Amino acid sequence: MARADPPRHFLHFRTNPMPNRLRDVQRLFRFLWPYRLLLGLGMGAALLSAGLALTIPLLFRDMVNGAFVEGNSAVLNRAAGVLLGVLVARACSRAAETYLLHRVGEQMTADLRLHLFEHLLRLSLPFFDNERSGELVSRLTSDIAIVQQWVTTNLTTMVLHALRLVGAVFILFWLNWQLAALVLVVMPLVGVITRLSGRVLRRESEAMQHHLAEAMAVASEMLANMRLVQAFGREAYAREQFANRVQQTVQAALRRARVLALLTPMVNLLFMAAFVVVAWFAGQQALRGTLTVGEAFAFFFYASLINGSVNALAGGYGAYQQTLGAAQRLFALLDTPPAITNAPHARALPPVRGEIRFEQVSFAYTTQAPVLRDLSLRIAPGEVVALVGPSGAGKTTLANLVLRLYDPTTGRVLLDGHDLRHVTIESLRAQVALVPQETILFATTVRENIRYGRLDATDAEVEAAAKAAYAHDFIMALPQGYETPVGERGVKLSGGQRQRIALARAILRNPRILILDEATSALDSESESAIQAALAHVLPGRTTILIAHRLSSVRIAHRILVLDGGRIVEEGDHATLLAQNGLYARLYRRQYEGA
Repeated sequence: MARADPPRHFLHFRTNPMPNRLRDVQRLFRFLWPYRLLLGLGMGAALLSAGLALTIPLLFRDMVNGAFVEGNSAVLNRAAGVLLGVLVARACSRAAETYLLHRVGEQMTADLRLHLFEHLLRLSLPFFDNERSGELVSRLTSDIAIVQQWVTTNLTTMVLHALRLVGAVFILFWLNWQLAALVLVVMPLVGVITRLSGRVLRRESEAMQHHLAEAMAVASEMLANMRLVQAFGREAYAREQFANRVQQTVQAALRRARVLALLTPMVNLLFMAAFVVVAWFAGQQALRGTLTVGEAFAFFFYASLINGSVNALAGGYGAYQQTLGAAQRLFALLDTPPAITNAPHARALPPVRGEIRFEQVSFAYTTQAPVLRDLSLRIAPGEVVALVGPSGAGKTTLANLVLRLYDPTTGRVLLDGHDLRHVTIESLRAQVALVPQETILFATTVRENIRYGRLDATDAEVEAAAKAAYAHDFIMALPQGYETPVGERGVKLSGGQRQRIALARAILRNPRILILDEATSALDSESESAIQAALAHVLPGRTTILIAHRLSSVRIAHRILVLDGGRIVEEGDHATLLAQNGLYARLYRRQYEGA
């Protein structure tokens, strides 16, 4: 099965085809630097363990020679006692090494995961418009897990076995240089095979991680929209979509397994062939009386250490290549700059009166037709302005520009005369509250969802905001009142209940500027009337942008702006616009004649 090309959204944060691998490794070690003391202690314990392991064959040699060659029980007893002490010391050093390196790995990857998440929080909405949340979650989970595995296990394994390999080779030459030379004949060939296989393994590991991220993205999307999946009876379709991605992951994993299947037996075959030759040569020396039983025993023990170390290094090199692929994806994401940032000399926005001005603003989400076209507008402090018009006219986009979720393509947006690009994002959004078109609730309690508007609010302030949004009565009727969990995305509540909680959250924020994006779209007529009565008490003194398709909700506005094709085509109050018999009048008649 041929590997499919990665989709465009995956390529969005891929690096160039020849990444600077050394730079990625250096960046990983920068995350290890705060834990250098623990890492040094762990590596010291690993070095001690490696050194002790190298003494074990020599002690076995003394035991064997003491018993079978010299017939000296004192030598046998002394060697056995020292060997037991070495084994105990090695077990203790291994325990210290395992704990210290796992502690370093856990803390380092926690820092990396937090750093990545903080960077995602700084990225702007245009980035998330082009990326799938499931794939981003995969970066936070599977890729960081690969890095963690490398730090806690593979890095130490490679260092440990490299030292064992060097030490064992040195001792082999000290014991018998002729036999050692035979063992090492195969080494260069093993190195070449390992390096060539490692390149293929890295490529296949990257492909496997990509397809796994795709599968997780599909699963996340389907689970988040399970209501729609089941309502349309699309369970089989969802399973097919997920199964296709899983199968692609399996195919990539099997290609990686084939590389490993070729690499490991090849290395073992070469070493076992060397063992046969060495055993024959050792037997010849033993027949001539130039090699004792203990020396032969120690020699083969060291040769076995070399075999195990080379195999471990071959596997560690594959893990290293896989880690490079994960690090490449992580750092490519970390290197993605946010589209909306504070200017170098941005100042904090002082408390505002609430005057909003758009000066010849145009905006486009893509290179296609702009959503807003050369729009100029002034909203006075404390004015309630309603934005109406057909879908796609630019109403929500205009509100997004006030929040600086996007920047205008041309022109500028000013708040009390301050260009929004010259003030800090934090100080701007601290004075604005949004009730979005798609009501967003977190999978926590009603109280905590309302308190999200102002985290330091008291319970009494939370309940006062709920009463102002006409939500208190239905909240008290819930099984646990304000402590009732709302479920993921508020699934346990009706659409109208969710919107009233979102409105309470905005009221609690006590903003100077309030944006209501279809804030009453999910309410019945009675609830809508109650909400409008609440707004009549909440809106005075606040600059309010009211976006609505239901024209019954715009009568509380001081001024109604009718948008079409990214421009303001009509302006006035409800009666004036009806009298003009233009687009607003047609929309109004269409709604109420249909009703």
